[in-house]
Amino acid sequence: MKFYWLLSSQLGVDPLRFFHSLRGVPKYLIDWFNFRKNYKGKMHMTPCLFDRYADAGVTKSEYFWQDLIVAQRIFEKGPVKHVDVGSRIDGFVAHVASFRNIEIFDVRPMPTQIPRVTFQKADLMQPLPFEQATYCDSLSCLHALEHFGLGRYGDPIDALGYEKGISNMAHLLKPGGIFYLSTPVGRPRVEFNANHIFDPEQIVKLAKTNNLTLIELLVVRGDKGVEKVELSQASFMDLVSQTYNLCIFVFIKNKTK
Repeated sequence: MKFYWLLSSQLGVDPLRFFHSLRGVPKYLIDWFNFRKNYKGKMHMTPCLFDRYADAGVTKSEYFWQDLIVAQRIFEKGPVKHVDVGSRIDGFVAHVASFRNIEIFDVRPMPTQIPRVTFQKADLMQPLPFEQATYCDSLSCLHALEHFGLGRYGDPIDALGYEKGISNMAHLLKPGGIFYLSTPVGRPRVEFNANHIFDPEQIVKLAKTNNLTLIELLVVRGDKGVEKVELSQASFMDLVSQTYNLCIFVFIKNKTK
């Protein structure tokens, strides 16, 4: 699977798609001649060979589930101000922008202006150049924290980038605010420069040191959708014993006494 991912997403060579497309050639030619019998106008050959074998939509992707679930939560909660860090523009951000305003921070540029979206280019491994405390009451960072400090997106190399990222993001939240964080978990390791795989307990402890308390834990299991798991040591041990899962951590910012 790693080799296939490297070929398809990084080198632009998808052997699976190629072979699926090849088997569509005979059917394409048959359909061409059958259509041509009853159509006398101008025709160009523009074969779409792969689509015959594809599903109606991509619903087995963990991005599909995390973007949908967290956007639904934000819709239900109706926060005053929601801020996002590094999530997919063409997925989660677009979902949220369809029903409310959203402000986003990303280390990468975004040249397109999008209705209901406010953009700031920022590296969240560094403190933001304004008063952070009580900046928002709702925050998200989906499938992004694991990349902090690995240089994949032009960010500075920093082995502790994810720790600094959680600390700076936590400072944006008002007391009582909700933080939706998704990141890969499993046997702890760095797959350089793709991503970190975290021990879930490591994330929870790091969040706790930044005044965040875990209130819900969801596991995205591909085509099986999303599963809510118990907030227990046994659940953490089960997750860390596996190679990979995507977890959605839901934290609340503790109220100061």
